[in-house]
Amino acid sequence: MSELKYESQGSWQQAVGGVTLPRGFQASGVHCGIKKSRPDLALIVSEKQAAAAGVFTSNLVKAAPVLVTMEHLKSGCAGAIVANSGNANACTGEIGLRDAGIMADEAACALGINPQEVLVASTGIIGKALPMDEVREGIHIAASRLSPKGSGDAAKAILTTDLTTKEIALTGHISDRNVSIGGISKGSGMIHPNMATMLGFITTDVAITPVMLKKALVEAVDESFNMITVDGDTSTNDMVIVMANGLADNPVIDEEGPEFHRFCCGLRKVMVSLAKMIVKDGEGATKFVEVRVVGADTVEDARRIAKTVASSNLVKTAIFGADPNWGRILAAAGRAGVDFRPDLTDVYIGDVLVASSGKMNGFDEADAGKSNSFDEADARKALAKKDTEITIDLNIGSRTASAWTCDLTYDYIKINASYTS
Repeated sequence: MSELKYESQGSWQQAVGGVTLPRGFQASGVHCGIKKSRPDLALIVSEKQAAAAGVFTSNLVKAAPVLVTMEHLKSGCAGAIVANSGNANACTGEIGLRDAGIMADEAACALGINPQEVLVASTGIIGKALPMDEVREGIHIAASRLSPKGSGDAAKAILTTDLTTKEIALTGHISDRNVSIGGISKGSGMIHPNMATMLGFITTDVAITPVMLKKALVEAVDESFNMITVDGDTSTNDMVIVMANGLADNPVIDEEGPEFHRFCCGLRKVMVSLAKMIVKDGEGATKFVEVRVVGADTVEDARRIAKTVASSNLVKTAIFGADPNWGRILAAAGRAGVDFRPDLTDVYIGDVLVASSGKMNGFDEADAGKSNSFDEADARKALAKKDTEITIDLNIGSRTASAWTCDLTYDYIKINASYTS
């Protein structure tokens, strides 16, 4: 679905509060002992059962909490999310499934709800069993510390190699009711979602059916979390969950129409913001880059090219070195599996046209080998900025898409060369 479809559907304003801004949500984050000292267990709770939907990793190796949460979400409802960091509970067999189930059971006991209403998430090192005595105690401590101001604590408790928390909230109007959408996420490395180690939790007080909530989530994921890449690796634990408890008391959204599109606009804004925060906090990253593809025949073509270019290690290392190597950009576009005309394609780095009609801008076939070229100094300046943009104009249609990435640096290797030690 086109980004433009939602941009005209009402205004959303940024607010403070994250996942606890929407009515009826509380959260907490505590240290239970998985990590040495940092917070490592989060709890997000709705005061009433909420419509719920999720999108999960496409990796065939799925962590135990992913499998448990996928099963629990078949009802389309949930009341709480319990998440730990520092241990992925992945590749842990039947013990892992048992432990993920215990997390749901313990949270349900502490909250007085059914275990099927609890969604479970984990992130961290793969292949180690959870220290369940500590986790059990931590869940009950987290339940005792739930607060309508607890979003920031929950956001801290889901971090692994992240350097910053990712949190946002928006307010708007649906059917003349004041409504809110809030979200937190984590992710820094192993980021190349195909719904990395990436988690996203979103809450809203909008009244909407589970079917329409899932539809809105899938469309928003396609334009946000599925358009980012840090290192090209998908994770065993990816999930994005949204809960909608209806406490805004708007007429229930049960079909497509202006109110549904207005909600989708807000949801997309929250998720794009969180997705960009993940890329900006990419492991070892020094630069944030938007890769825009314009003039495509279809949105899907534009997305495939944008994400292929954004995930190219050759492009990402060139960005790190502020090297305007436009040939790497065009070559990456050419392997995206999209039928386009290279001889019609233009490439910009920032505002600098570096390639025109598939050739270096300024290239003169009659005077080849001489200094006919774009302004390389200006292109280097554009790539040296903390935030920059690469634009690829296919000049064959009217569809557009953006992907977001970061540079690939020496520090990324340092971080991941000793991740488990």
